[in-house]
Amino acid sequence: MALNQPFTQLQIRKAATGFYEGNNLQIALFSKGIMVALVLWALIWPANANSVLGSLNSNLLQGFNTFYIVIVGLFAFFLFIVAIIPQTGKRIMGRPGDAKEFSNFSWFSMMFGAGLGVGLMVFATAEPLGLWGSNPLTVSGEITGNTEEAIQSAYRYTFAHYGFHAWSIYVVTGLSLAYFSYTRGMPLTIRTALTPLFGKLMNGVLGHFVDVLGVVATILGVSVTIGFGVSQFIDGLYAITGMDWMMDTSGGVPTPSTVGLIVGLAVIMGLSIISAVSGVGRGVKYLSNLNLVLSLILLMTFIIFGSFLFAMTTYATALVDYIWHFISLSFGAFGPQSASDFYAALPAEAAPFADSLRAGATNAWGSFDGFRTGLEGEAASLPDEVLRATYAAGEAGRQFSWQAAWTTFYWAWWIAFSPFVGLFLARISKGRSVREFIVGCVFAPALVCFAWMTILGGTAIDLELSGGASGAIIGASNTAKLFVTLGEMISGGFLTGITIMCVVLIMTFLVTSADSGILVMNTIMSGGEQETGIKHRIVWGLVLTFVIGTLLIAGKTNGGADPMEALKSAMIIGALPFTMVMGLMCISLAKALYRDGMRDKQNG
Repeated sequence: MALNQPFTQLQIRKAATGFYEGNNLQIALFSKGIMVALVLWALIWPANANSVLGSLNSNLLQGFNTFYIVIVGLFAFFLFIVAIIPQTGKRIMGRPGDAKEFSNFSWFSMMFGAGLGVGLMVFATAEPLGLWGSNPLTVSGEITGNTEEAIQSAYRYTFAHYGFHAWSIYVVTGLSLAYFSYTRGMPLTIRTALTPLFGKLMNGVLGHFVDVLGVVATILGVSVTIGFGVSQFIDGLYAITGMDWMMDTSGGVPTPSTVGLIVGLAVIMGLSIISAVSGVGRGVKYLSNLNLVLSLILLMTFIIFGSFLFAMTTYATALVDYIWHFISLSFGAFGPQSASDFYAALPAEAAPFADSLRAGATNAWGSFDGFRTGLEGEAASLPDEVLRATYAAGEAGRQFSWQAAWTTFYWAWWIAFSPFVGLFLARISKGRSVREFIVGCVFAPALVCFAWMTILGGTAIDLELSGGASGAIIGASNTAKLFVTLGEMISGGFLTGITIMCVVLIMTFLVTSADSGILVMNTIMSGGEQETGIKHRIVWGLVLTFVIGTLLIAGKTNGGADPMEALKSAMIIGALPFTMVMGLMCISLAKALYRDGMRDKQNG
């Protein structure tokens, strides 16, 4: 029996005149309405916004932490299977005769810049160093954090967060968009990827809803990226100028002040909007080349003056360890531990003090020694073996809290970022095979990320392990760790020069990320058009600025220690519905690949 031809008549209604000419009115108004409501809420009632977002995020993680972990594992294995199967892996994303638009080198450079940039600048030192002190093995008490034996487990989870899983998230979206756009000639927008499942329903309200989810996820994902980047930008300016108004020193560890963050945000977003309006955005290619050169200079600085031998040894052992534990990292999810479960696991002697013991025993960021020394009253006099058994009773709670706050945060961040990165990857990959796309966009950039993490992060760990840093890097905020590491490694005018270079690099990464994010939002709003009106770039630039600014202020309200808290909570919440869309993308793509293969056989 002959198979029906696939549905390709995707029609996205656009306004013929007025301010929204060439754009879909429903997508524009709904997505902007959601963002304006969020901005007004955070601006008028910042304490309430911070509290409610945090509470909603906490409740969401109680029910969906396992979902986030498992579905990302499934994304990775889905792509591996698609690449391995000969019939699916060899399919070309394009029509017969379509050639590759970019050389392999250019393709890889653009792909790498889109997927990382600011993330590497902030977390290449902060991630390995943070996981060196806290990871599932230290949480269980199996090993002691910040010791030589904790290095392997630190890099196991560093590689997990920035490795094949992370890039699989981007590639699920990118491959779906590229395949349907180039193979079937459909618009390069989110709803296109679900047409094999829903057909002409994607022309109506359901299609609008899917695109709105993509816009909202993109805004929140880009907002978190820019929020981290602006914080590091201010840390860098402070390291150069020493201007105290930029920093808040009330908490012991200097962190960017609210004023510093808002000023930094205004500078970065102002430059991004000017770039979009003036057409300087056409020079993103040149900015990307500048970013690449400056990144290589920074990397060479660490190679020459840092702990390169330590880093390369760590790279080899950590890669083997990561691959060996890949399945458990993919599907090893933890659920929340109820109070009754904790009480049931307690030794009888600790039962009278259960309520006072539970908080410390389930604290993912504390060690057994910290738990013991933090006790007061009669609970503090309990025998050591009872306290150890009590601490062991809270392990399930500690593991869940750690995973929800660390791994699940990353998965949500990459998922929220995936419409942006995925659409960009799709744009530059016309004419490539499915297998080439998966291998090139999952494995190659992940291996480069691992090098960054081991060279920069390994140097920071080695400085602390040898006693040279004396706790200075560990004690710094995440966004300041890079500059503190440089200060422990080099000195004098060279240090000043490299610090200035890093600030310029952060700024150019942020400007290109914001500019590209604005372009992606306009592309979705216009039904897949690559050229969008300047006025809409300005509007989305302002919306993005206000979303980031108001949520940063909300995060600082009532003495909040982390200005990023409200942004992160909003992002995890906003990423959840798009995660479900991505699950449907996998099913849709699998169906399309299978049926296209069947059609090829029938056509001889």
